[in-house]
Amino acid sequence: MGTQDQGPDEQARGTGRRALLGAAVLGAGGAVLGLSGPAHASGTGHGGGGGGVKSLPVPTIIGHRGASGYRPEHTLAAYQLALDMGADIVEAGDLVPTKDGHLVCRHEPEIGGTTDVADHPEFAGRKTTKLLDGVATTGWFTEDFTLAELKTLRAVERIPANRPHNTLYNGRWEIPTFEEVLRWQEEQTRKRGKQVWIYPELKHPTYFRKLGLGLEERIAKVLRKHGRNRWNSPVIVQSFEPTSIQRLNKLIDNPLVVLLSGAATRPYDFVETGDPRTVADLVKPAGLREIASYAQGIGPTLDLVIPKDAGGNLTQPTTLVADAHKVGLVLHPYTLRNENPFLPADFRKGTDADAYGDVFGAYRTYFATGIDGVFTDQPDTGLLAREDFVNS
Repeated sequence: MGTQDQGPDEQARGTGRRALLGAAVLGAGGAVLGLSGPAHASGTGHGGGGGGVKSLPVPTIIGHRGASGYRPEHTLAAYQLALDMGADIVEAGDLVPTKDGHLVCRHEPEIGGTTDVADHPEFAGRKTTKLLDGVATTGWFTEDFTLAELKTLRAVERIPANRPHNTLYNGRWEIPTFEEVLRWQEEQTRKRGKQVWIYPELKHPTYFRKLGLGLEERIAKVLRKHGRNRWNSPVIVQSFEPTSIQRLNKLIDNPLVVLLSGAATRPYDFVETGDPRTVADLVKPAGLREIASYAQGIGPTLDLVIPKDAGGNLTQPTTLVADAHKVGLVLHPYTLRNENPFLPADFRKGTDADAYGDVFGAYRTYFATGIDGVFTDQPDTGLLAREDFVNS
């Protein structure tokens, strides 16, 4: 929703959200220049974010699907560990619907790779092939299960070749609902005496809307129920589909973030509506100005911040950070992981798929671009890297 289509009240709300996240942009400049160490997250109370996003440390360390480098992702255990490690925000979770309309936390609607569903003979007949955003995908899908049925499943490690130690925890934890996450957030905020932040993502909104399971209305209803639909609520909502964020902008006042994949890709809602633009168009100044009319931040892939050459080595940073900051957008790129295969080639050590590379060097290089935060599977590593960076 562009500002030209907004009434005075809506414009005021949008300005308030942008001002809060804009303060984080200014904070990033101070961190890059070494002018100050990171602030401490603050703000307490049911539903309120206290000082809002400006109260978060910069660069912000975001636990990607929890502490997914150490526990199976999108479990309350992974979220709890991220919080215990000191993550500023926990990405809890990627939201997909059940057959009976509940929002649950899974990386994808297909759950064959993240649960033990294949070990449940009673669900063998549910295995099917569907077109998910135009791609034939075979497995079991959350929208074919009731919440009660999903609760009989248990989470497993998604990438065991890279994280064999995490398979120790296969079968221990169930799939959490978004309402359970909000109750956990409130409980942890009360116990810790400081506001806990979460960063949910709406997965495949166009796909689910066509199935009659619109995600935006569902998350808005749950956030309103829990009093966390305000501009300073400690819940940042993200999606890879710009039109989904535009729809959310009309339903809730939370900070909103547009996720951006590879430069040559097109958001799937653009594919469906015939919008010819690619991500490369969206990260140009005109595209960023448009995003800033309905969102407060972007979540670009790290390659949009610093591209790689043909050998997988980092090249020179793009102008994305400066261009986004000019229009008041915060940047929270994704994803830094410790393991070799996920690092730029020039930061790898050896060839073992589960061995750690020079991730501290990678953090230092990305932080130097002025990004406002980063998603990481290992929040403890990210926090140490931030400490090194702001004190250097």
